[in-house]
Amino acid sequence: MRVLKPRRAAPADAVRSTRAEVNLAALRHNLRVVLRHAGKARVWPVLKADGYGHGAPAVARTLERAGAEGFCVALLEEAIELRDAGIRAPILVMGGYDGGAYEEIATRDVVPVIYDAAQIEGLARAARAMGRPAVAHLKVDTGMARLGVRMRDLESLAAELAAHPEVRVTGLMTHLACADADPSSHDFTAEQVARFEEATARLRRAGVPCDGIVRHAANSAALLRGEAVFDAVRPGIALFGVSPIASAGGELRAAMRVRSEIVDLRTIDEGDSVGYGALFRAKRSTRVATIPMGYADGLSRQLSNRGHVLVRGQRAPIVGAVSMDMSMIDVTDVAGAALGDEVVVLGGQEGPLGKGAITADEVAAHAGTIAWEVLTSISRRVPRFYREP
Repeated sequence: MRVLKPRRAAPADAVRSTRAEVNLAALRHNLRVVLRHAGKARVWPVLKADGYGHGAPAVARTLERAGAEGFCVALLEEAIELRDAGIRAPILVMGGYDGGAYEEIATRDVVPVIYDAAQIEGLARAARAMGRPAVAHLKVDTGMARLGVRMRDLESLAAELAAHPEVRVTGLMTHLACADADPSSHDFTAEQVARFEEATARLRRAGVPCDGIVRHAANSAALLRGEAVFDAVRPGIALFGVSPIASAGGELRAAMRVRSEIVDLRTIDEGDSVGYGALFRAKRSTRVATIPMGYADGLSRQLSNRGHVLVRGQRAPIVGAVSMDMSMIDVTDVAGAALGDEVVVLGGQEGPLGKGAITADEVAAHAGTIAWEVLTSISRRVPRFYREP
C-alpha cells in the first residue's frame, strides 16, 4: 500500500504575501512548561492535523531535539509523514487506522491503538508475515463514546489478545471528554479516571500483563490542572501557545503568526457596499483595503463584519463577506495605511500606531468556534516560515 500525502505550499514557491510564521523558540518554551507540569511522566506531543496547523515535520524535529520522548498522531498518513521527515522517536497512531494497513504499520515502526477483535487479528497477521511481534496500545472507552473497547467488553477483548500472542500490548489509554470544561465538569473526569483504574484491574485479572505498561490519559487541560497524570501525557494545544484553562494562559507563548499585506486600497462613498451579498454598507466615506487571504486559507467566513486584523499596530475591522481568496478591511481610522502594509490576521504586531495581538481565542469567539479549529484551519496553501527569533 502506498500512502500519498497532500503537499504543503513551500516558502520558496510563495508568490502572494500571505504566510504563517512559526516561532520555534516559542515551541521549545511551551515544551518546557509542559515538562514541568508533567513531572516524571513521559511527554508525547500530539501532532495531528499537521501539528495543529503549524507543520508537523518541522514541529516534530524541533520538539524531538528539545526532549520530547515520542509523538501522537491521529492518522497513519501523519505518522508516515513524520517518519519520512526523519523523526525516529516512537509514534503512536491514535485514530483507528482505516483500510487495514497492518503491514504498513509494521514496516514503518509505528505503534497503533487497538480496541476490537478485527484489529487484533489483522495486526497478528502482519506480525506473522514480518516474523516478529507487533506492539500496540489498548484504548478503553471510559465515557467519550467515540473509540475504545467498552467496559462491558474488556474480558472478551482480553481473550482475543490471549489467542493472538503475536500482538503485545505495551500501553493502556483513554480519552478525557471534559478536562477543558468548567470546574463543575471535574466530577466527570474523576469518573473517567475511576473507570480507567477499574479497567486496568479487570484486564490484569483477565490475563493482560498490565504491570510495566505505559498508561496515559491526560491531554493539555488535564495536565495543566494536574489531573489524570499517569505514566505519560499527551499535550496538544498547549504546545502551540493556547491554554485550554484560564489559569495557565500566562505561562504559554503563541507559536504562530499569520500575516498578509494590503494589495488594494480604495475610498468608497457613504451608502456604497462591500463584498458578496453587499453585507456591509458604508455609513461614511470609507477607506477599504483588500488582503489576499480568505476562507480557503483559514480566515473563517464567520468573521465577516465581525473580526479584526492589525495594521500598523492598530486594529481594523473586517468588512463585508470574507471570500474564498480575499477579504476586505476598513482602514479609515488607520492613519497612513498604504499599499504593501503588513496585515496581521493572527498573532502580534508592533507598528507606528501601537502594539497589539489577535489571539486564537479571540478569533474563535468571533467565529463561534474553538481555538483548536482556528489553528488547524490554516490551510496547506499558506506557506509556513520557521523562525528563530
